[in-house]
Amino acid sequence: MLIRGLHGMICDECARQAYLITKEAINGDPETDRKAPDFKSVPKPQEIKSFLDQYVIGQEQAKICLSVAVYNHYKRLNQDYDDDAVEIEKSNIIMVGATGTGKTLLARTIARMLQVPFTIVDATVFTEAGYVGEDVESILSRLLQVADYDVRQAQRGIVFIDEIDKISRKQDNPSLTKDVGAEGVQQSLLKLLEGSIVNVPPKGGRKHPDQDYVQVDTRQILFICGGAFDGIERKIAQRMNTQVIGFDSVRNKKKIDKNNLLRYIQPQDLKSYGLIPEMIGRLPVLCTLDSLDRETLKKILFEPKNSIVRQYVKLLEMDGIKLSFDNDALELIVDKALECKLGARGLRTIIESIMMPAMYSLPSSSKRTFKVTAKFASERLKNVTL
Repeated sequence: MLIRGLHGMICDECARQAYLITKEAINGDPETDRKAPDFKSVPKPQEIKSFLDQYVIGQEQAKICLSVAVYNHYKRLNQDYDDDAVEIEKSNIIMVGATGTGKTLLARTIARMLQVPFTIVDATVFTEAGYVGEDVESILSRLLQVADYDVRQAQRGIVFIDEIDKISRKQDNPSLTKDVGAEGVQQSLLKLLEGSIVNVPPKGGRKHPDQDYVQVDTRQILFICGGAFDGIERKIAQRMNTQVIGFDSVRNKKKIDKNNLLRYIQPQDLKSYGLIPEMIGRLPVLCTLDSLDRETLKKILFEPKNSIVRQYVKLLEMDGIKLSFDNDALELIVDKALECKLGARGLRTIIESIMMPAMYSLPSSSKRTFKVTAKFASERLKNVTL
């Protein structure tokens, strides 16, 4: 496109180039002048944990682990590299906890306060390169999208890989056919977790010979993996029983909390479950999430800023209706959630089942208040199969 001026014409590409040259002369080169987050403004680990406490109930050890990891990530980004400087390497994290204990919630919550790009990806969609599905490089494509395709910013980011247990090796013995959706994905992830320069398709999707790649260095990207590892308690129990031998065995068995075996997890248990040793070695920080007891489930209902009860109160408040819950009704909901064994997700399923007829009829009625009683809740749950 040509633009007519007083003494001639200029094309759109020359106009764009002239704008960039002028901007660089006035403000400096934006690519080279871009700096890491200001270290003075970075929240300390206790401040990060205090922020997490507002949204996540319990899981003290997991919150401390995440807070320290994020804080160290900032310090690593702000490190001045000299010839004699000690290079601080990243410590990737793997979080293990039953479904509904808050792994994804912790990741989403901590993303709110970060000054670096953060993305959450699902490991179940990946396959080994050359097969139907997504390549592991698409993880970095999503990080680039979050960073507005600024490679320098993306290389300082944090990636949360959810459902990491779904790519575990199906069996210990080598198979005649390739395990392209499990062990193959783990092998493809190794270079990303360790740190290397990866060719990334900028718009995602499959690789094509004529596609332009963006080179992303993953050495500064922090990877946090999370998974439920359903059934790993059996591996832990087998290991602990084989180690307890002799006169001391009875006393040691009494110390073991059989209701929360995950707290005794070791890297060898992850290997027995199906993660390859090379991947376990690249995830040096192993933290577990405790199973939710009755008291914790009750707090989850109404204590966090975005608690389930507050969400439903807000929904009906938009229609001018004041919603409240009886204490006995809350106790009934917690009992039902413990019965379902779905963790915090079970609470939403139960309340949704209880509130469905009320949310259907109340907006059209003249009622301005509604109280959920234990009787109303129990009648609704009789007709619902969870």
